[in-house]
Order: sequence, then structure tokens, then C-alpha cells
Amino acid sequence: MSKKDYYETLGVAKDASERDIKKAYKRLAMKYHPDRTQGDKEKEETFKQIKEAYEVLNDDQKRAAYDQYGHAAFEQGGMGGGGGFDGGADFGDIFGDVFGDIFGGGRRGGGGSRARRGADLRYNLEMTLEEAVKGKSVEIKVPTYVSCEPCDGTGAKKGTSAKTCSTCHGHGQVQMRQGLFAVQQTCPTCGGKGKVITDPCNSCHGQGRVQKTKTLNAKIPAGVDTGDRIRLSGEGEAGEHGAPAGDLYVQVNVKEHPIFVRDENHLYCEVPISFATAALGGEIEVPTLGGKVKLKVPKETQTGKMFRMRGKGVKSVRSSSAGDLMCKVVVETPVNLTGDQVDLLRQLESKMDASSKKHSPKESGFFDGVKKFIDDLKS
Repeated sequence: MSKKDYYETLGVAKDASERDIKKAYKRLAMKYHPDRTQGDKEKEETFKQIKEAYEVLNDDQKRAAYDQYGHAAFEQGGMGGGGGFDGGADFGDIFGDVFGDIFGGGRRGGGGSRARRGADLRYNLEMTLEEAVKGKSVEIKVPTYVSCEPCDGTGAKKGTSAKTCSTCHGHGQVQMRQGLFAVQQTCPTCGGKGKVITDPCNSCHGQGRVQKTKTLNAKIPAGVDTGDRIRLSGEGEAGEHGAPAGDLYVQVNVKEHPIFVRDENHLYCEVPISFATAALGGEIEVPTLGGKVKLKVPKETQTGKMFRMRGKGVKSVRSSSAGDLMCKVVVETPVNLTGDQVDLLRQLESKMDASSKKHSPKESGFFDGVKKFIDDLKS
């Protein structure tokens, strides 16, 4: 019985890229892996065929041989064996190929393997409240690893290239069989990369990347707040041997403001007012991020009274409408009084004593409550 064409098995075209092959393999492997099919022998056999097709098509040398000679290239010891590689029905490899890519572990290098992606970086950015509300472009300097220019990130001297590891045949792992069990280990020759650099680049010494302080322009959107992060894709550390770079996250921290306190879209501030303004009413100026505005204070306003100024807050990155400005008035006790001023206040106090309940209802109510509390203790 003739074997099914490997390209048909994976459902890809003959000119499919390495990425397309791996994507097709992941999709089919998740469907037919024995852990998911619960002992279904037919699906188990299908999984074996999928795995065999993947391990051939995702290896450059094996794929070239298959394209030229078909299945005959691997018959009678052709290219299939050696170095602990088993192209048959071992199911353990699936966890390195599929789940390893998802969680960052698994197999590396060569046929279907990858050098490690660069690390993500974080840059802490301090901004004033005004800058955070309006947004701005900032220039930041980030010490990181960047791709080596002389070798274009390969790690091999210009004009040369890395060779497929002869021990693991590019798979990054070797397999040791002990009876019924098979144990996979990182290849000791290539360190799991699947390739060996015999003539390393003089600039990066075979790493494919070098340390450098990178200068970037980051656009911070209007409305950011403390805790927000701006992701700059691909601006993290360069990966090893040409692997993709990580991301850079700009972490925003808004400095404490001398006047305002921000709570999401709302701003809060305290505004001192005079004793006379609180008693008689009047108009005062209050600050906003856009300049001063007028606020009408009604007569007999008590300290701690909160006034809401709609739309004078800020817009966040998650909202198109501005919040409110909440102004808390604080009645300021006069200080540094002259003799005449003291006399005037004493005259005012004496005239209000006779009817203190009328002029100071809160004070009177408080002391009435205190008196009742003391009397209750005595009884």
C-alpha cells in the first residue's frame, strides 16, 4: 500500500512556507493527538502520518530529498534514521512542537525548531498630569540587545552559515530509548538550537546580537494615567540567531500634582474661601487644566461643600467624554488680625450670642447632643 503524499497529509501546497507547514501541523496535531482521541486507533494512525509528514517537510534537507525522490528517499535507511531520531510513532514530540511554542519552552533549532525570541523590556516613564492629559511624543533611551549588523543576526561570519547539527539532525533534541520508554533531552552538541556555527561572527561572537543603547520616539496618547502601558512591538531585545525581537512596554507613572487629584476621568481640588464669602456668598475663580473659570458661591456655604463643574475634568484613553472637576471649598479662618479687626469680630460674636441657634445651627445641635449624652450617663 503506497503512502499518502506528505503535502496532502498536512493539507498544504508544495511551495508552502515553513510557517504554513508548522501552522497546519499544529492545527491537525491538536485534533488527532492520542491524548484527545481517547484510544481511537484510526485517529492514532492518522496522527502518526501527520507527524511523519511534518518532520520531513519541516527539515530543509529531508524536504529537498522528498521533493526529488518521493518516499523512496527514506526507504532502506535513506535519510530517516541516525542520531537518536525516530520518524515513527513517538507522541512525546508533539508537546515540544505545539505546546512549547505557546508557553515559550519546547524544542529549538533546525527542522521545525527556533532560536529563542528576545525578551520583553519595560521602560518606566514619569509624566506630569498636564502631559498625561494632552499626550506627547517622548524620546527614550533603552539599553538592550540589537541584531548584529555584520552577520545580519545569524551569528555566523559573513559569507558563511550555520550547519545542521549532526547529532540531532536539526531537531534540537535527542531521544534515548529505554525499553518501552523514550526520553527526550536537549542536544548536547548544539544546545537545543538544531544548528552549529563553525565560523562565528567576530562582532557578536556567534550570538547574532550585540548590546547597544537604542533611542526611540514613543507617542504617548492623550488621557493616559498611572499604570497604563504602551506596547512598542518588536522594540525589545533582539532574539538569538535572528529570532524575532521581544516587545518594549512603556509603563506610565503620573507625578503628584500640586493642585489636582485625578480619579479616572474626574479631577478633585480644594479651594480656600474667606469667612465673608462663605457667609455672604460671592464669585470666586477656580483653576482648571484649561485655565481659570468663575464659580458662584451661594451665601451660608459651609466648609467642605463640594461643587461639581461638569466637563472640566479629563478624557481617558478609554473614554471620549471628559469627566468633571469637583471643587471642595474650605473656609479659611482669618489670621494676623489687627486690633480693630479683632474688635469687630468680638462685636459680631456678641450680637450673635443671643440667638446662636439661629446663626450656628450645627454648633448648637452638636452641644445639645453632648448635653443629652452626659445627662444619660448620669441617670
